[in-house]
Amino acid sequence: MSRTVFPSIPWERAAPLAQLALRFALAVPFFLSGLTKWDGFGRLSDSAKYLFQEEFRLHVFGRLVPYPMPELMALLSGAAEIVLPLLLVLGLGTRWAALGILGMTAIIQLTVPDGWANFHLPWAAMALALVAWGGGPLALDRLIQGRPKLR
Repeated sequence: MSRTVFPSIPWERAAPLAQLALRFALAVPFFLSGLTKWDGFGRLSDSAKYLFQEEFRLHVFGRLVPYPMPELMALLSGAAEIVLPLLLVLGLGTRWAALGILGMTAIIQLTVPDGWANFHLPWAAMALALVAWGGGPLALDRLIQGRPKLR
């Protein structure tokens, strides 16, 4: 005979809200970081360029390696930090957006290795969960697929 701790609570009904919360929790820090890289629409800030040219270094096998094409890297980073979080919040292309943020998290880890426990590990875990399970029924992905039902 099996016994369930709380048999009358339908825990699976929390999944859509959990997926929505994951999308927002992962989107917010990246979007806020992205806002700091722009001085208006389509104009990359001088501080973002400076960071990628002078400050940021990749920690690879015990060596500090400058970013290749730093201005392009700043531009791509700034664009991705705006577009990918917006896609996550909308739940549009959720798995691909989360995969993009997972890749960015890996590069950020190589740039700021001391941030793994407080920032990079939770971001990676959230991104992996969204890659694995998608955006859930409260996402545009599900609406477009024609299956908006909530379990």
